[in-house]
Amino acid sequence: MNPKRILVVGAGHVGLYAALRLSKKLSSREAEVIVVDPQPHMTYQPFLPEASAGNISPRHAVVPLRRELRKCTVVAGTVTRIDHDRKTAVVQPISGPTREIRYDHVVVAPGSVSRTLPIPGLHEHGIGFKTIGEAIFLRNHVLDRLDVAAATTDPDVRSRALTFVFVGGGYAGIEALAEMEDMARDALRYYPELKPEDMRWVLVEATQRVLPEVDRDMGAYTVQELLKRNMDIRLDTRLESCVDGVAKLSDGSTFPSDTIVWTAGVKPSPMLDATDFPRDERRRVTCLPTLQIVDGDRVVEGAWSAGDCAAVPDLTKEPGNFCSPSAQHAVRQAARMADNIVNVIRGREPVDYKHKHAGSVASLGLHKGVAQVYGVKMTGWPAWFMHRTYHMSRIPSFNRKVRVVVDWTLAFFLKREVVALGQLHDPREEFAEASAPPVGARV
Repeated sequence: MNPKRILVVGAGHVGLYAALRLSKKLSSREAEVIVVDPQPHMTYQPFLPEASAGNISPRHAVVPLRRELRKCTVVAGTVTRIDHDRKTAVVQPISGPTREIRYDHVVVAPGSVSRTLPIPGLHEHGIGFKTIGEAIFLRNHVLDRLDVAAATTDPDVRSRALTFVFVGGGYAGIEALAEMEDMARDALRYYPELKPEDMRWVLVEATQRVLPEVDRDMGAYTVQELLKRNMDIRLDTRLESCVDGVAKLSDGSTFPSDTIVWTAGVKPSPMLDATDFPRDERRRVTCLPTLQIVDGDRVVEGAWSAGDCAAVPDLTKEPGNFCSPSAQHAVRQAARMADNIVNVIRGREPVDYKHKHAGSVASLGLHKGVAQVYGVKMTGWPAWFMHRTYHMSRIPSFNRKVRVVVDWTLAFFLKREVVALGQLHDPREEFAEASAPPVGARV
């Protein structure tokens, strides 16, 4: 029997977990697993706020693909087209000509990208918060703004530097806002020129509540906790413009800011536009509860999808509901999908994915949090501890678990690192300036 070739497009939560499970359950005689992703690692996104705040090393929030997927073939590149009728994918490696990869089964898991709106100035001045690079950049940027504010004698420059705007009141926005404010407040001990009240932290949320994944009372608690920290919470408010770094809100407020962080939702990866798979009105790949891609009533044989880019029916709710784009569902869908691919290869029937959402946990800074798990609600230190415990248990590999726990343990005894490494973002600038020929010199 010739081994089946399984192509996994994307190595996020779905892609990594599915490939890992497939490589463990199928022998080399049964299948070959190929993983294509432009990044050499999987980012564990729930740890982005902690990595940005310096609670854990950024390297420990990512999982190296080649270390974890030793039984798989890892291709560093981008899938530019999928022609499922021919069962062929076109891959652009990070360098060199394109190549075609034929497959028997394909796992479509490119994930999602930030969902932006046509807001004037957002493209030029907005900062995302979805990748490890963006998390590191935001940390360095915030600390750099403290240096700018401490060095200037111009009150307008200081006010602009110390105004931090976060757009979006979901988990990403709330955790990023809370962790960064916590870090900046901690850093002020080294800035005698600045006081905590000099900083202005603004949350802009278009709806009337934050954290829509939990009950309203938990969202209200979160708002009250942030208000106690003198944060400016703008609910039922939209960012209308940020041209030249001047934030204009729908409530009429206008103020300059050097920091505008966009966390207002996600949308399926645009890579899906280069495939022939059926999509719904939100541009997600349409799926059955078995995680098989479906076109109307027809199952697309050999095609599977899950996670943020897939519309997977939620069997725990009324018909017409779909699983939320959360890591909790993505990890479990990946396991079910891998098992179903194994079933099909071995001549068995696939099984429906069904998981009742266990709840949500969120960090609001060091020793502060909010949690709602299986109907049990917690706040403060217990919620923060549950947040850390849960995510430590979910990050792949024993190696990463140990490194994260060591980071947290050291943080109990050592002060937080609050130095900006801004040169990381343009490392050649100093050398380019030093090596430039003198003005007027012949080259």
